[in-house]
Amino acid sequence: MARAKLFTPFRVGELELANRIVIAPMCQYSAENGCMTDWHLIHLGQLALSGAALLTIEATAVVPEGRITYADVGLYSDECEAAMRRVLDSIRRWSDMPIAIQLAHAGRKASSEVPWKGGKQIPPKHPNSWQTMAPSAIPHELGEVSPLAMDQEGLARVRDAFADAARRAAQLGIGAVQVHAAHGYLLHQFLSPLSNRREDAYGGSLENRMRFPLEVFDAVRAAFPAEHPVTVRVSGTDWAEGGWTIEETVAFAKELEARGCSALHVSSGGLSSAQQIPVGPSYQIPLARAVKAATTMPVIAVGLITDFVQAEAILSTGDADLIALARAILYDPRWPWHAAAHFGAAVKAPNQYLRSQPHQFPRLFDVRADD
Repeated sequence: MARAKLFTPFRVGELELANRIVIAPMCQYSAENGCMTDWHLIHLGQLALSGAALLTIEATAVVPEGRITYADVGLYSDECEAAMRRVLDSIRRWSDMPIAIQLAHAGRKASSEVPWKGGKQIPPKHPNSWQTMAPSAIPHELGEVSPLAMDQEGLARVRDAFADAARRAAQLGIGAVQVHAAHGYLLHQFLSPLSNRREDAYGGSLENRMRFPLEVFDAVRAAFPAEHPVTVRVSGTDWAEGGWTIEETVAFAKELEARGCSALHVSSGGLSSAQQIPVGPSYQIPLARAVKAATTMPVIAVGLITDFVQAEAILSTGDADLIALARAILYDPRWPWHAAAHFGAAVKAPNQYLRSQPHQFPRLFDVRADD
């Protein structure tokens, strides 16, 4: 039987991946003043034992006001960096899985409550509330406080903050950075004509709307070691009339590739309450396919990919190069183990768990003499 593509190695820039399964960034809303806590050690630690090829730290704010909620992780201070170092040092004692980080700014979707308390924007004057900022003074939802339209000083501050966070990530030994330009957050807000109504060089035409996200990418790429990948997550479409489209995504992808982007992670939606998303298994794969057909950089697929055969088919048909798991791997943190068993492949597991290997899968765990 031919080897499953899901378990073939892959290279993103200088980053060597043992297979094609990557763990997507997933917000945990469990930080304190931007600092990781023991929850992150538990959460990331168990995922680092999953057998996937890459673990991505959740959307990490580059400035305090860029957090989605008051409980978001940040990487904008020495305290944030020290807290993240403590978590990473503990994980690395027991796992050599490469670690990436997603750097983000929530823009007008910031200053919100955590999801299990409703997730709505927190009213002004509340201790956990702050003034949001965006390309234009257009709120995300009717009834919300309008964000401040960013001026030149604000643009420069955020751009520099992305670069500073990338430098901190490098100091932490993180192997890759992903710039978050999806799901209705700040950089996506600049891209979409639904949220960007500026009349200066950062609004109007597609070229202008791409300008600030591309400036942020350039700043991050310059600040992060050249041998390590910088990738971008995009929403392939807003799923809303008059919004960001897959054709514009392809144009953006080409610009990113020309600037040295190492891979594109293709998701969708999140910008407009008017979105109409045809949710179903692999519903975002046509978006990944369009980017894959138009560029040569690796493409990461994500979105309701839960089945082993489904993931293998996406890779085998050439629609994407890597599969990102989020909710599926929260539900089943041993998803890569079970997929490997299904395809007769092998994954790396910690020595402490080797005796859990079922007798009918004698080659399930990839055990090396030097481990």
